[in-house]
Order: sequence, then structure tokens, then C-alpha cells
Amino acid sequence: MRKVGLLGGMSWESTAIYYRLINEGVARKLGGLHSAEILLHSVDFEKIAKLQMEGAWQQAGKLLVEAATGLERAGAEGLLLCTNTMHKVAGDIVDSIGVPFLHIGDATAEVLIERGIKRVGLLATAFTMEQDFYRGYMQEKYGIEVLIPEPRDREIVHRVIYEELCRGEVLNPSKKEFIRIADTLSKRGAEGVILGCTEICMLLSQEDTSIPLMNSTEIHAQAAVKFALNY
Repeated sequence: MRKVGLLGGMSWESTAIYYRLINEGVARKLGGLHSAEILLHSVDFEKIAKLQMEGAWQQAGKLLVEAATGLERAGAEGLLLCTNTMHKVAGDIVDSIGVPFLHIGDATAEVLIERGIKRVGLLATAFTMEQDFYRGYMQEKYGIEVLIPEPRDREIVHRVIYEELCRGEVLNPSKKEFIRIADTLSKRGAEGVILGCTEICMLLSQEDTSIPLMNSTEIHAQAAVKFALNY
């Protein structure tokens, strides 16, 4: 079994979900008392969030590069960054390590392609929705068109992520808003919606809507299981 390095703590709420899903996936495949061999570096998200808000991406990237190289030195044979937003600095991480980097955009795009989806909505932080590092990646590498909510709805999604979900708060009024926003994206032509922030799966699941949802946290964790077990 390969050792998987998790660069997490953005927020720890979703990192805990990664840890559970990867271990559950390994247990399902191998049976018995098997669990994943995981190395975890959990950062102080307050520092990262502050740098995000200041637009200090280079400085935030430096912190993650230091953590990533530490995981590699500790024996990680592959690395996951347990967040969509900080994939903005994925290139810096890839350039600094010598082990495979499992990009969340690749894992999600592969599922979209399997399902024949070429036009998809995106719910995520404002950084991920509005900047080009994610939407451009999906378009240029996979030819997938990514639709984002209107400005007011983007504000709602961003606020709920940082002020509620990252703090472990799951509120029903927010769920109703996310369902409405996903429905609006569907009416605009989205064939499905990416839950493009790793905390959103705490709030919204496929049981809540008939619109196909791509849970990036679960998809990324499944990619980690495949990597760990080499299948």
C-alpha cells in the first residue's frame, strides 16, 4: 500500500471527512481491519484565510510548499491538497515535490467525462468561482465549460462557507439557499453542479436535489484510495 500525504486543515472540518472517506475506501477494498497509511499535515487555517483575504497568494503558497515537502520527506508517496481554493498554488507545490500530486480538478473532471457532462455549474469560494485557476483548468485541459452563480449568489455561497461550514455550522436556511442556487445554474444550462469547496458536502447532498452533484471531497478521496491501492 502506498503512503498518502494529506495537506489539510483548510478547514479541519473537511480534512476530517477526507480522513474518514479514505480509510473507509481502503477498508472496503481490502476488508478485515485494513486502513489507509496516511501522513497528515494540518495547517492553522486562520493564517491561510487571512492571506487569502489579503490576496497574499505567494505567501500562502510558500506555507503549503513547506508543508508539502515535509510530507514528502516523511515518506508520503503521493500528495493531496484537501481544498479546492488553494489549488491556485498547486503549480508551486508540484514544482517543489518529486512525488505525484493528485489534483482535485483532474479527479473531478474524470467523473464529469465519465458521466458525459460538458457544461457544469460550480459552487465554491468566491476565489474559486471568480478567478481562472479552476475554471480555466477545467476548460483548457478537459474542454468542460464551468458556469458560476450571479454575483449576489456568489456572495451567499462564499459567506456560508467561511462563516458557517468552516466553523462546523450546518444550517437549514443555508441549505435551502444552496439548493436554489444550484437550481438556477441548472436552469441556465448546467448539466450538473460541482460542490467545489470541500466543506459544501457537509451541507448539500444528492438526496437534496435531482440535479446531479459532483462532490469534490468524495471524488478526491476516491482518487486517493485508487492511488494508495494502485488500481
